[in-house]
Amino acid sequence: MITISLCMIVKDEADILARCLDSVAEIMDEIVIVDTGSADRTKEVAARYTDKIFDFTWINDFAAARNFAFSKAECDYIYSADADEVMDELNRKRFKELKKSIDVGIEVVQMYYVNQLKFGTVYNFDREYRPKLFKRNRIFTWIDPIHETIRLYPVVFDSEIEIIHQPKESHASRDFSVFWHMTESEKVLSKRLHNLYARELMIAGNDDDFLRAADYFEISVTNPEYELEQVKEAACIIARAARISNDTAKFFKFAMKDIASEGCSEICCELGEYYRARDDIHEAVVWFYNAAFETASILDIRCSKEIPLKALSECYKLLGMDEEAEKLDLP
Repeated sequence: MITISLCMIVKDEADILARCLDSVAEIMDEIVIVDTGSADRTKEVAARYTDKIFDFTWINDFAAARNFAFSKAECDYIYSADADEVMDELNRKRFKELKKSIDVGIEVVQMYYVNQLKFGTVYNFDREYRPKLFKRNRIFTWIDPIHETIRLYPVVFDSEIEIIHQPKESHASRDFSVFWHMTESEKVLSKRLHNLYARELMIAGNDDDFLRAADYFEISVTNPEYELEQVKEAACIIARAARISNDTAKFFKFAMKDIASEGCSEICCELGEYYRARDDIHEAVVWFYNAAFETASILDIRCSKEIPLKALSECYKLLGMDEEAEKLDLP
């Protein structure tokens, strides 16, 4: 049977760390906790489970912290977990069975990450595979300072194990801080991080987040390495920021960049909100209808579902079209 090191990076997780460790500790042969600067009792809680607790100076880079944690592991495989994850009894049983029967040629095991949509994460699916268990004797390197991932082409096994995501709160403000640090230091985001930054803004960003991000996305539009996909992502962010700041010229400039290719639901929603704010309800209906029924979302799946449907219902009622409003299949 293989041995497994649990590797975690934590900061101020005293309220939930025990919940996580209680759910997986019995499966692990070693527990490695890397603290990135807690001001609460996190390390005291961790000490109840392991003496392998290390400090790591936070440098706005989750990948660097995870690489450090991985370097302290000594077992056959490494299980990477966050403090806001929980494993229930059924999935502990599945994990134990996997531990007994895994083919040692498998280098990465993916597990289902569930309960995503409830907490406004950057993901548009409530259940998706993520790499969670890694063979230690491969050189696994974490890349990207945020929403970090593994840079390898390993032998991967898709398990049926489900990990329940139960954060105390949205991580958006934490993530935006790292994104701002990267972009303000003139670091060009990879296509993957460009997408995740735009997606997280659309799902969880407030007005100030959009206004602060707009300059970077205007620059990214001119990046010769970026393709139409990145231009459309940037257009969504810039158009929202321009609508917030009442910059009509910029709003239409970037909204039309998207519409000129193949309009997405996000831009249609922006146009709907633009016209609704100006009491042009008939025109707002046109764009909310397009968002809900004629286009697809590229960043936030809600922009092709509940957001335009709710707005469309409200617009129909303003126009005295109650029957049309009642026909809509609101979530």
